[in-house]
Amino acid sequence: MDMKREYFEDVRIFTSGAVLFWFVVLIIGLVAIPRVLPNYYVYMANYMAINVIVAIGLNLLVGFTGQISLGHAGFFAIGAYGTVVLMSLAGFPFLLALAVAALIAAIFGFLIGFPALRLEGPYLTIATLGFGLTITLVIGKIELFGGRNGLHTPPLTVFGWHLESDKDFYYLLIPITVLLAWFARNLIRTKVGRAFVAIRDADVAAETMGVNLAYYKTLSFAVSAFYTGVAGGLYAFVLRFIEPELFSLVMSITFLAYIVVGGLGSIMGSITGACLISWLDLQLRNILSIPYLGEWLKSLSQNYFSITGVSNIQYIVLGLIIILIMIFEPLGLYGIWIRTKKYWMTWPF
Repeated sequence: MDMKREYFEDVRIFTSGAVLFWFVVLIIGLVAIPRVLPNYYVYMANYMAINVIVAIGLNLLVGFTGQISLGHAGFFAIGAYGTVVLMSLAGFPFLLALAVAALIAAIFGFLIGFPALRLEGPYLTIATLGFGLTITLVIGKIELFGGRNGLHTPPLTVFGWHLESDKDFYYLLIPITVLLAWFARNLIRTKVGRAFVAIRDADVAAETMGVNLAYYKTLSFAVSAFYTGVAGGLYAFVLRFIEPELFSLVMSITFLAYIVVGGLGSIMGSITGACLISWLDLQLRNILSIPYLGEWLKSLSQNYFSITGVSNIQYIVLGLIIILIMIFEPLGLYGIWIRTKKYWMTWPF
């Protein structure tokens, strides 16, 4: 039996030789992607990596602390617009602008965390939803942010390195994603992470044991908003153009779908859920171009529905996936991995 003898074992980067081996394989694979795959797949990898950051941050709030949010599109917008405006108008270098914009998002997250002290369940969800919708409307009314016309991102340079293509940006984005994932993985094993989990499981009992609910609930919102702000700033430079309509309620729902499908309370679940849903989102946007299937869907829509509904087929598929996950595997993709791992560990018995 593998027993833990000290708390340091919880925060070790590599818990075994097997973990170290597969981590090295992962790094080699990530380095090889832009060298062996076409540019479209590099763009897809960038899109997935950004959503992984969002999913990890949201899971820290929802999966580990038990606070539901439908307003993360607002934090995402703050990160995106904050980074672009600080670079364009204040002359900040990219990494500094990204960090400051994420801190601004964290401050808003801290403020939004105060209602969490008195609101729970659907009431907290509605409060965060109102925040997300308000941010989008406010940004659209301010000319500093381009109004409804949006903003183009400035040229991107990091330490004298001009990032002009998706492949260039990939080598900046992936290390940031890996570092944030590693930080979150260690955070949940510290005193702070244990407090988050205690609040999720039983907040009254946690407070009785000395956990400061006001501090840790607001901290959870702030950390989650920081992650989402970083992702928003990176997202702006993947698209090279941002506008208020991008940061809609559908975006917040999609963020929540990442962690529901991947698995609540799991860093690995956040990664797998974000990657799967991101891949489906990109693939299903061009579903009408798929031979036979696209023609059948177009005919079905024309005869029984509306042709405009076909463009939203990804949301129908996403909804079906969530329903099936909730019915057959509430722990999401991470639960499937746990079942598979246990099966092979005890095979053939």
